[in-house]
Amino acid sequence: MGSIVILADLAAKLGIPFLGDASFVIDGVAALDLAEQTSLCYVQDSAYFDSAISSRCGVLIVASKHLPYLDKAKCSNFLIAEHPHFAFAKAADLLHPVKLRQGIHPTAVVSPDANIHPSAWVGPYVVIEDNVSIGRQVQIGAHCHIGSMSHVLDETQLFPRVTVLHNVHIGKRCRILSGAVIGSDGFGLVQEQGAWVHVPHLGRVVIGDDVDIGANTTVDRGTLADTRIMDGVKIDNLVQIAHNVIIGRHTAIAGCAGLAGSSIVGEYCLLAGGVGLAGHLELADKVHITGMSMVTNSIQQSGVYSSGTPLDDNKQWRRNAARFKMLDSMARRLGLIERHLGFGKITEE
Repeated sequence: MGSIVILADLAAKLGIPFLGDASFVIDGVAALDLAEQTSLCYVQDSAYFDSAISSRCGVLIVASKHLPYLDKAKCSNFLIAEHPHFAFAKAADLLHPVKLRQGIHPTAVVSPDANIHPSAWVGPYVVIEDNVSIGRQVQIGAHCHIGSMSHVLDETQLFPRVTVLHNVHIGKRCRILSGAVIGSDGFGLVQEQGAWVHVPHLGRVVIGDDVDIGANTTVDRGTLADTRIMDGVKIDNLVQIAHNVIIGRHTAIAGCAGLAGSSIVGEYCLLAGGVGLAGHLELADKVHITGMSMVTNSIQQSGVYSSGTPLDDNKQWRRNAARFKMLDSMARRLGLIERHLGFGKITEE
């Protein structure tokens, strides 16, 4: 159960109109099929509208296009939103707010040179090294480590067991989930006489405001320049961000993606699960890479890009794989036939 709010007050806080009982009490959010009579739900996609109108929820967030069909719904209270999913997310924040704590747990190890805002919380067994600054209402979960000369700005939340190494800057209102490692050395090596030698990484990691970083994601520091993650970037779990990578504002990266060193990703890009970026390449703004694609060259224009072979049954896949190896010889033979028949150069439409 979350906080309690009445329908009229919630509508006012969301800035959207409502239909129904202004004094109806809402105490939490729920999925359509698990809702109670005081739950708030939403429907965005028309494919789920039948489930929505049969839900036991007390209040339903709908789009204006759904208004003609609301008389079929079991629910009698509605919030009308241009983007129901977004309104639901805001409502969920209001109904289930983060409970802020403040102070320093007695088991925490905090350098006397650290600057901790009195409204911040430093949890059990946290280690904070020299010359660290922690901003207003920052929440640091148990067993986190924050290295020397690092800065964590206002209202950022570090979940338990986050590791932030030395000289890292984390902006305001960020969320970094458990197991993430920020500021470790990258995979920078040089070969000498057949042996690999580690290259010192002297740059920083600089993270902007409103950035989310998922569980067990790693962000490596730069070698000389900085690794930079700009404002509003959202990164899923188990993502590798290598040294000197730059990620533009409001880009989203799904789980198990890997960005090799010195990649530059533009603003408003989408990298689906398992995408790989080779090093030293650049993606333009608003590029969408579909799942499991491997990017080996820079992309200069916005758009949707894919690579790889889609899933098929094994028998058909094996046939296609064998034929794929024959493409070069088939193309050569086709070229000979075209020349023999007197065809000119064929251009693709």
